[in-house]
Amino acid sequence: MFTGIIEELGTVIKLDATKDSAQLCIEAHKVLIGTQIGDSIAVNGVCLTVTEITTKLFTVDIMYETLNKTNLHELKKGAKVNLERALQLQTRLGGHIVSGHVDAIGTIYNIKQVGIANIIEVITSEELTSYLIPKGSIAIDGISLTLVDVNKDKFSVSIIPHTFQNTTLGFKGVGSKVNLETDILGKYVAKFLRIDKNQEKEDISLDFLASHGFLD
Repeated sequence: MFTGIIEELGTVIKLDATKDSAQLCIEAHKVLIGTQIGDSIAVNGVCLTVTEITTKLFTVDIMYETLNKTNLHELKKGAKVNLERALQLQTRLGGHIVSGHVDAIGTIYNIKQVGIANIIEVITSEELTSYLIPKGSIAIDGISLTLVDVNKDKFSVSIIPHTFQNTTLGFKGVGSKVNLETDILGKYVAKFLRIDKNQEKEDISLDFLASHGFLD
């Protein structure tokens, strides 16, 4: 699990890809402290397992499923990536609970500055936005962000200068693809309330609450 608070920007040294897998090597510093082979590091919000490590580099293997459903296949030598080590129990939870399992890819369709903030607008599927609420949380390329507006197939977030300058969002432009992960708690609540795409919503009543243990 992760918090969505990016620890540092890493640099892609190489991406050796085939049609069904890839090996990614990244230069980093802070996230290597205390990291061992087998540990997890979120790369642009994707939870990956460290397979090799040196004092300056670490390597991860990427499966076909991950290549197919994230933007990692677009990485080139020299590209910057958001990095975060897995959450430890003694760590402050400054963002929100992020699993590192990407739900969908979105496309940035507008960036505008309002005061000190940059408002980034992202278009994605209606299926994904059904799990979003204004002032709720979403992870974009692994960055924990607060939603401003949510519409049928799009949403917006407001980025403070620190986040814009210290994550990959500062390098993104209109048309850029981003990894999206919705709030895991929201997904569980939606599943519990039967509002996923395969089932009709079940009305909340006193009988419903009692049958699910909310009433004595």
